[in-house]
Amino acid sequence: MLPRTSLAILLLATSAFAAKNGDSVPLWSGGAPGFEAMAGKQELVVAAKPGDSTHLSQIHNPSLLVYLPPKDKATGAAMIVAPGGGHRFLSIDTEGTNVAEWLNSIGVAAFVLKYRLAREEGSPYKIDTHPYADAQRAIRMIRTRASEWGVNPTKVGIMGFSAGGEVAVMASTRYDAGNTSAADPIERQSSRPDYQILIYPGIRADTVTVTKDTPPTFMLAADNDKGPSTAIPTLYLALKNAGVHAELHIYNSGGHGFGLRNPDPRPNVIYSTWALRLQDWMADVGMSPEKK
Repeated sequence: MLPRTSLAILLLATSAFAAKNGDSVPLWSGGAPGFEAMAGKQELVVAAKPGDSTHLSQIHNPSLLVYLPPKDKATGAAMIVAPGGGHRFLSIDTEGTNVAEWLNSIGVAAFVLKYRLAREEGSPYKIDTHPYADAQRAIRMIRTRASEWGVNPTKVGIMGFSAGGEVAVMASTRYDAGNTSAADPIERQSSRPDYQILIYPGIRADTVTVTKDTPPTFMLAADNDKGPSTAIPTLYLALKNAGVHAELHIYNSGGHGFGLRNPDPRPNVIYSTWALRLQDWMADVGMSPEKK
């Protein structure tokens, strides 16, 4: 386990190698099925305002931003990171690339999921269909390219913030074993994540179907974030009743959308410590133990 230094120091320490990361890999080489003609449309980036995140939208060619840790630090664990943004945009830095860099600092390969947005103006996509398909495809792709990316195909997790938490829940409850006869080798892989991490997820717990095969789950929110802090205790009990390993954290304050920032000027303890709780959990469930 890394020493309990501040999260800001951990993030800064990654900058030397993280700058070489961030390559974008499309989930489908010719564009998403049924929307191939839209694959060439340019994404829109809106720079962060003070106290806000960088917004990414107009995603029509879903992809992964690949962040790999140094080989001498890599544990073999892989994490898909699904940023939030209400399905209107993605908070691509505070809930995406910053998180990927932090994961790299503890030896975890990270893949920021740029999924299609169903609630931006004029969108042809549906929440329960297209972002879900993007998450499924991402899980299958990482398993297909596990050797190339230096990851263990049995240690692939998905982590979602806010609306990205909804995407993660769909991926963790509506998976399949893959199609062994598919011409596309990616589609032969299982789409079940091995772990799910939900950070202030935008979900209704009564719509989530939990079984004994739902992946081990980590959940975290602030008490003054009414929706998520109400939903995740209910989901925790459902997971517990199904025999699924789960861990739940509800901080006293912090609001919604705190994410990770580098450096973080905000005084609330949740901003600088929540990722350490996650690091403990990943070691506890065997996803990413301390590198010997």
